[in-house]
This record gives sequence, C-alpha cells and structure tokens, in this order.
Amino acid sequence: MTALKKDIECRGGALILRRGKAERIVPDLAAEIGASGVFWNRCYEAFAVERDKKIKAALKHQGITAQSFNGSLLSEPWELQTGAGAPYKVFTPFWKSLSAAYRDVTPLRAPDSIPSPGKLPISEALSDWKLLPAKPDWAGGLKDAWTPGEEGAKDRLSAFLDEGLENYQEGRDRPDRPFVSRLSPRLHWGELSPRQVWHATRLAAERSSGQKYRSAAWSFLREIGWREFSYNLLYNWPSLPEDNWKPQFDSFPWIDDEDGFAAWTQGCTGYPIVDAGMRELWTTGYMHNRVRMITASFLIKDLMVHWRKGEEWFWDTLVDADLASNAAGWQWVAGSGADASPYFRIFNPVSQGEKFDPKGAYVRHWVPELAGLPDKVIHKPWEASAAQLEDAGVTLGETYPEPIVDHAMARQRALQSYEAVKKG
Repeated sequence: MTALKKDIECRGGALILRRGKAERIVPDLAAEIGASGVFWNRCYEAFAVERDKKIKAALKHQGITAQSFNGSLLSEPWELQTGAGAPYKVFTPFWKSLSAAYRDVTPLRAPDSIPSPGKLPISEALSDWKLLPAKPDWAGGLKDAWTPGEEGAKDRLSAFLDEGLENYQEGRDRPDRPFVSRLSPRLHWGELSPRQVWHATRLAAERSSGQKYRSAAWSFLREIGWREFSYNLLYNWPSLPEDNWKPQFDSFPWIDDEDGFAAWTQGCTGYPIVDAGMRELWTTGYMHNRVRMITASFLIKDLMVHWRKGEEWFWDTLVDADLASNAAGWQWVAGSGADASPYFRIFNPVSQGEKFDPKGAYVRHWVPELAGLPDKVIHKPWEASAAQLEDAGVTLGETYPEPIVDHAMARQRALQSYEAVKKG
C-alpha cells in the first residue's frame, strides 16, 4: 500500500483510503468528487462477484458509469469451454485451448500523470489501520523476504528471466536451488499481471538462441496456465474452497488429530523436509511448490487430517494465497478435486527429501538443529547412528522430535480409506 501510494503521488494523483463496505464507500466517494465513471479490475471469488454487483447497481442508480475489466487473468473463466459448451474439468485440454486462444499483446506503459480532483477528499491514514503486527512483531521474516510494490515485482521478473528460467525445467522441483520465479505473491496482489509475465517470458524466449531456454519458458508459462485453470474451477464451482469437488469424498473417514495438526503447523513432525517447509512458510510467508505438495500430502494422507484444515492454514500464512489456487491445490493433493492427483499417490517424505534436496541444504537452512548430520541421514535422522547423532548435537525426542507417525503404516491406512471411498 505504501509503494502504491508513492507511485500514484509521483504521477500527480492521490490514494484515498476509506474503511467500510465497498458497496457504500465507493458510490459515496464517487459522488463526493463528482466522478462521471468508476472503473476497476474484476475479481472472481463468489463473495467478490456479489459485492461488485452491488457496487455497479449503486453507481448506476446515481447515474455514474460503472465498468469492470479483466486485469488478473489471461482469459475470463467463462470464455474457454469444451466442445460441449461446458467448463473444463481437466487441465491438459484447458491448457491447449488457452495457449491456442490467447493472443500476446505488448503491455501499455503506466501513465505519466494521473489527474486528481481540485479538492481532494479526506483520506484515512494508513498508520491508523494498524495493519502491521506490533506485540509481538512476527513479520520480520516477511520483511526480509519481500520488497512490496510494482518495481520490486518487475525486478523479480527480470532477475528470474535472466538467472533462473534457463534451469527452470529441471530445477523447479529443487527447493535447495533458486530456479523458481517466486512471482506468485506479485500476481496475487496485482503488482504484476499474467499478461505482463506472459509477454516478458515470450519475448525473452524469442530472443534466446537456446532450445533449452525456450523449452523452459513454455514449462513456466504452463504453470501460469495452472493458475488460470484454478480460477476456471473456482468461478464455475464457487463452493470449491469448502466442498469436495467430487461428492463421493464426503464419506472419507478423516481423523480429528489436533496434536498432529499442531505439530505440522509448527514444523515439528519429525520428518525434516516437512518441517523445513512449514518453518519456511511461517517465517517468510512462502513455501516452495514441491514442498507444498509434500507437506499437504503428509497432512492429508499420513495424518488423515481434512484438506480444509490445511487449506485454511495456508490461507492464513501464505503471502500468495489465491483462493482459487489454494483450494484447487489442496483438493488436487486430496484426490477430491478436478484433475486431481491419483488417490494412490502418497508422497514419501524421506524419498522426496532425498530426491529433491539431495545434499540437505534446504533442510539445514530451515531445520538448523539437524545441520550437523551427514547427507545420508539428514532426511531420516532416526536412522543415524548414536555417534552421528552425538557429533551433530542431536537428541531425538529432545532437540528434534521423533516422527509423529510411521509413514509405512500411515500409507497403508490411507490407501485402505481411499479404496473404501472409491468402491462407494
């Protein structure tokens, strides 16, 4: 908000802050300054769609033009449909349709000036809103990890295209490597639009002489496509964040494991790759995508805790928590969603750690109490010898927890539950 205010003011405009229901505040402010029209970017969540309908109705009642635009997606959720005229339920045909239909355009430059009314209306002070935590101030990690604002977003996109994209295809699953874009918060908060990302990526690929770079560019743009697909699901199935997309999962035998859930949120499950991810999330508001899948699978399939509990925790802690992507992602892992992961796909937290964090660099950073363990056992400290544990200063059950569940047992339990749901 501070960065936006500064950016608007340097162009001669002003950011006016008001608290209250938007359907009342916006028409009142428009009348106060004598506006002839109000324009904004559309939202697609059910509550936001309903709110915006009320705003438009109130403005039009006052004789004020009201118009919304698509500023956050490549394609409107109602534009792409199957041959039968229905919304897409599977990603691959959706992606083929999107990538064939979307026409890349050069984004317009920001205006040099923004006109303001002669007499500015009264604005509340941002400091009065008390948005930042104070007692305690738990936001230090977030401040260190992010530079909010459009300029920071553009810098991040440029850095990724210059330094990370070429290795994205083979490196995107490695939380120990800097090969992902980390642009999701920028897209969520509107600091960048997907059209800007698409255009910059396509332009960089066209200028590149390497096939590896061009292939990586399309692999990355496909992930932008997943975001679009999630919004397609949310718009066409508004209950996605609350209800199983596949109703047969309504009978799934979830377990009310409050202790297990608490250990998961605190990064104290005894499985290092899971704990590293949960601690990264709490500290920075972000988690690497591969680790999101691992931690979600652990909660859902190892602990048998309802996917909604994890979805709510991510919503509260992620800086990029799109309602659409968050809900679709959790239902994908649970197997209850559209185009979901096969129910029998249960991530082994040890083998996932060994494959995608082979030297343990990610775990050592976020679970420093295990930093002294050898690479071979850092993802399974319970298999370390007494001498290895002593040399590393690790006492299982004291300095680092024992595993809160046996993965082999948990996997079998989950498979039996999924089989029962499948048979109906």
